[in-house]
Amino acid sequence: MAFTGKATYSAGSSLPEIAEDVSDIIGIISPVEVPLLDALGDPLRQAQSTYHEWLEDSLVPNKDTISDSSISDPDGETSFDVANGDRFRTGDQIQVSGSGELMLVTDVSGGTITVVRGYAGTTAENIADGQVINILGNAALEGGDKPAARFTNRIRCGNYAQIFTAAVEVSGTNIAASHLGISDEMDYQKSERLRELVRDLENTVINGGPPSANPQGSASVRRSMKGIIPHISTNVYRTGDSGFPTGTDLTEEMINYVLRQIWENSSGNVDLIVVGGYQKR
Repeated sequence: MAFTGKATYSAGSSLPEIAEDVSDIIGIISPVEVPLLDALGDPLRQAQSTYHEWLEDSLVPNKDTISDSSISDPDGETSFDVANGDRFRTGDQIQVSGSGELMLVTDVSGGTITVVRGYAGTTAENIADGQVINILGNAALEGGDKPAARFTNRIRCGNYAQIFTAAVEVSGTNIAASHLGISDEMDYQKSERLRELVRDLENTVINGGPPSANPQGSASVRRSMKGIIPHISTNVYRTGDSGFPTGTDLTEEMINYVLRQIWENSSGNVDLIVVGGYQKR
């Protein structure tokens, strides 16, 4: 028999007698994570000007490249040109990358070095234009004169500070009204806009770029910061580069190649790789 008493569906189309059942929790469905900023942590010191600067220095290089297309005796040539002769000193032990042969530098004249091939009982191997030379270290003569002083110059680097802004406007009536899930509409709107600004900061830190003219900004030019990717000009690996794996997708082989280059050049310990969602998956 059909029910004839009072039910929820017979209380009217808009259910005026039934109390609303709304969760008192607000779920944010937009992405709010900033993994890079979280990994970097808070800065050691804050920027106190529109242009923030820092100093960078580097050690005297211990690598160079053979720059001599006229080598006629690859496994017996004792004198050849290099790209940067000032990196070498008499007494340096050197080794071509990937080779087991050691060589001893006996003279440096401009961009040309003279060496002893097959040093320390090693076997001479073929050398060629473009090969990388590792400078292992210098063997000084006991009682010899001090070598010429070598040094590097510190360079000043900098980046412009970008203004991130958002507006919040809430009426007095809205503030006075009761809301689901929040106690203060103004505070809630501030927290939401701050989340958005931090998200935008993360994206800008990685990909942002400065204007081509008047980077300091003006009444008509917006000052914008230069991100990590635009800052990188060296140690960039692309398909087609010598030794770098081929392919259009990021592969484990490519990552291992770059990690090896980092280790060989700095013995650095990599604990963070920044990639997009496709590569992360």
